[in-house]
Amino acid sequence: MATQGDLLGDAPDPGAAGFSGSAPGGVPGRGPAASSPPGPAVNAPLAEALRPKSLDEVIGQSHLLGEGKPLRLAFQSGKPHSMIFWGPPGVGKTTLARLTASAFDCAFIALSAVFSGVKDIRAAMAQAEQNRAGGQPTILFVDEIHRFNKSQQDALLPFVESGLVTFIGATTENPSFEVNSALLSRAQVYVLKSLTEDELRLLAQRARTQAMGDLAFDDLAVDTLVGYADGDARRLLNLLEQCQTAAGASGITRIDAGFIQNALTLNARRFDKGGDNFYDQISALHKSVRGSHPDAALYWLTRMLDGGADPRYLARRIVRMAWEDIGLADPRALQIANDAAATYERLGSPEGELALGQAVIYLAIAAKSNAGYMAYNQARAFVKQDKSREVPVHLRNAPTKLMKELGYGHEYRYAHDEPNAYAAGETYLPDGMVEPGWYQPAPRGLEIKIGEKLSQLRKWDEEAGGG
Repeated sequence: MATQGDLLGDAPDPGAAGFSGSAPGGVPGRGPAASSPPGPAVNAPLAEALRPKSLDEVIGQSHLLGEGKPLRLAFQSGKPHSMIFWGPPGVGKTTLARLTASAFDCAFIALSAVFSGVKDIRAAMAQAEQNRAGGQPTILFVDEIHRFNKSQQDALLPFVESGLVTFIGATTENPSFEVNSALLSRAQVYVLKSLTEDELRLLAQRARTQAMGDLAFDDLAVDTLVGYADGDARRLLNLLEQCQTAAGASGITRIDAGFIQNALTLNARRFDKGGDNFYDQISALHKSVRGSHPDAALYWLTRMLDGGADPRYLARRIVRMAWEDIGLADPRALQIANDAAATYERLGSPEGELALGQAVIYLAIAAKSNAGYMAYNQARAFVKQDKSREVPVHLRNAPTKLMKELGYGHEYRYAHDEPNAYAAGETYLPDGMVEPGWYQPAPRGLEIKIGEKLSQLRKWDEEAGGG
């Protein structure tokens, strides 16, 4: 049977304040802190009751667990290796770690990085030493490894290097940023994905068949639950469990979409306000505006608002987009972005969010230019590495008699007194500095006119002998 990957999620293990240890199959570990039951408790949550016992029971992650795929091959190799499971909540990171221990007949010690410290790591290593003395290898699973600081992660290194434990970490954050390079280099990273709607429907069917008795769901009800699960298997199972409880209290045996909307508290879609998901969606919004796709820009804006992003933060980013990607090609975009931010401050949610939506539409359809942005960055880079050049004497201010006697401001040409209000041939850069040509107007929007004006000014400079 082809494997479809994991389904159940990453619920904290028992003993989170310290650690829990067990041999595969639920055999208790040998240390005093070992505390894994032989199976799910009678009243265990649905997510725990349906946790897969083998690879062939899992749903999802076919890119890793299908025949001939990396993690399937790793299981077939007969030799465990350190690894990090990186993916969103509820995609099976904990389950895969437990299945690894079972597949390789290893003791399983679990730490939660939220509650554990160096003391708990030492206790876990003492347990692993006892396991080794008894002839059994140990898998050390650290849930939310990104919550460990550098010293806590460093404390793991010697035990991973010596082979006392095979390390498995789970994280919802990019391990490139959150896991020490030394530890990261010793582990294979496997990227887990959110479950598809079809995979969630298969999971719902399994739950209804195995654990929900005669309770029936119509198709629209299942679709509603799948939508709110948002790729998270554990969330789907929790919603199903809530349905079962509510149905029992109401004395009904068939659930429709209306019952779900009335009886359940349906949370917003997954949105991590400080992690990769947050920055990925901000990136998608910015690139949709830059790419002149108003519908995509609206999608990402409303997706983030729906997920709980701070509208004030989004307003600041919209203003930044106007300056970075539109600039002088359409100065109205800058005004609209600022006005939208001010409107939100005045109206608040949800009314003020309309202004943000219309701002991203305008920015998306506006003429694009990064000429000003590029010119500014080039000027900053030049100044950072250049020497401190003196201000030319004719450009200096001369508020005192001495300064005038020293020639400050001498021969300065007042532009308004010149033909066309332009002092043709005049120089404004430090003496000896070559014209850098940083600002190159884009051939779009208002910058077409700006480019034409600059060309005319250069022509007058040449005619005056200053070009």
